[in-house]
Amino acid sequence: MGNETVQMIFGLLGGLAIFIYGMNLMSDGLQKAAGEKMRTILSLLTKNPLVGVLAGALTTAVLQSSSATTVMVIGFVSAGLMNLPQAISIILGANIGTTMTAQIIAFKIDDYIWPIIFIGFLMFFVAKKEKVKYVGQTIFAFGLLFLGIKYMGSVMKPLVALPFFESMMLYVRNIPALGVLLGTAMTVIVQSSSAVIAVLQNLAEQSGPDGVHSIVGLQGALPILFGSNIGTTITAILATIGASTNAKRTAIAHTIFNISGTLLFIWFVPQISAIVQLVSPSGSEVQVIARQIANAHTFFNIVCTLIWMPFIGFLVRLVTRLIPSNEIEIEGKELHPIYLDYKILDQPVFALHLATKELSRIAAIIVPMMEKAEKSFVEEDEIAIEKVLEMENNIDILQDASVKYLSSLFSNGELTEHQATQVAGLMHVASDIEHMGDQCQNIALFAKDKIRNEYKFSQEALDEIRGAFEQVKEMVSLTIRALNEGSADLAQNVIRQEDEIDRLEVRLRKHHMNRLEQGKCSPEFTVIYTDIIHNLEKISDYCKNVAEAVMKDINFVHES
Repeated sequence: MGNETVQMIFGLLGGLAIFIYGMNLMSDGLQKAAGEKMRTILSLLTKNPLVGVLAGALTTAVLQSSSATTVMVIGFVSAGLMNLPQAISIILGANIGTTMTAQIIAFKIDDYIWPIIFIGFLMFFVAKKEKVKYVGQTIFAFGLLFLGIKYMGSVMKPLVALPFFESMMLYVRNIPALGVLLGTAMTVIVQSSSAVIAVLQNLAEQSGPDGVHSIVGLQGALPILFGSNIGTTITAILATIGASTNAKRTAIAHTIFNISGTLLFIWFVPQISAIVQLVSPSGSEVQVIARQIANAHTFFNIVCTLIWMPFIGFLVRLVTRLIPSNEIEIEGKELHPIYLDYKILDQPVFALHLATKELSRIAAIIVPMMEKAEKSFVEEDEIAIEKVLEMENNIDILQDASVKYLSSLFSNGELTEHQATQVAGLMHVASDIEHMGDQCQNIALFAKDKIRNEYKFSQEALDEIRGAFEQVKEMVSLTIRALNEGSADLAQNVIRQEDEIDRLEVRLRKHHMNRLEQGKCSPEFTVIYTDIIHNLEKISDYCKNVAEAVMKDINFVHES
């Protein structure tokens, strides 16, 4: 292998590396610039399939990767946040969204690459406002993306002049199945269909021996393009390792969608070429073929989506039959987090959503835990005491897992200042929930003392304790809702209720003193009675802390 050939290969790989780096940097900038507006996409996911398709296209346009969207969707399905029909509609949309990269690449902006890079650089390093910095990062990355393409084009010129390469392209043009295999293999290796299509667009812009026609031609490019759509499903399949049955079904649905499109379109390559040429700009082939490939990519995915949309129900039934449910409920499932997905840490908006869902789930354990604690004290139920202690241990395990996940978000280095504040707020929330569990444990241990010492409280005192439990349980339930929905109104209501619990504690202490004076209660019960009421009041304090975090630190609605 000559020195020129080695330089050519490394030049191509270097250009590809700049392109992929630019694409990832642009995705990061877009996510940060879009901010929490991306989170509104989540609210669209429960709508009809058409809205799901639009949400998938929009998410992928921002993430610059259908694979990233698919991995995210698989995570959501696995966590039970999304059902199979919703996931499939989003993946159909993701395939449309990923064609936007090819459309952008088809623009001829060679003369403006360096000004774009310089403007983006200035905005990123000079601007004080976070949002402007991220817009600058996006512009800078946009320039890098085109720089990578331009460099790949310059090293491809001598490559396409090689007789071996010309004969290989002739094979690809004449044997569509070979083109499909080539596109699939390239995408599996590079792990990005956008990068493969960028290389394809660049390659197609190189002229053959006549100097007029593309060395690949649109009919030769189409099978490679179809293959790249199949190759991108490999990432989704890999993401389902260890995931739920529904997550595996989502990945298989993605694969069926892309393979079926290729099997259908491969028989009509000349006709599709004619349609694409009709709707694309006119001019010599090498000048317009990049746009033709981009249009073919968009056309392929839109048509496939329109064909499959009425049959989403059929696709759900098909993948359900292909991957039957064999999941058995495992005892002690509550000991494992169900929402935390490390595969989407590089998409902080969605990772924060999952962390919040997990913390809401942990907080939801507090209400039945309080019921057991109440039963252990009022009814002297020793089984309930053991259950409280077991639940407290579960909360500790889940809280630890959540804090580790949030710490990983920090160390990933992908957070905006606002998102970093949200992570810090969620860490405090995790601590407050764990403290609520500690208070329930304390009450269960007081119940153990009560049973052991055979303390008998007056009916009036027990009724007051029951009433206090009811009020605090309502407050905990409201706090969970405020956290789950990110609702400032609900959080404000929790804070108001905390004041009422403070007054309740003072009132109940006075009632107890009155009973002592009247001889209705024994003095030795005073410590346990006041400790029970105080522990309930402490739970309300922690609820207030969570509510304040919802209003300030983890408010997902308003980004600073």
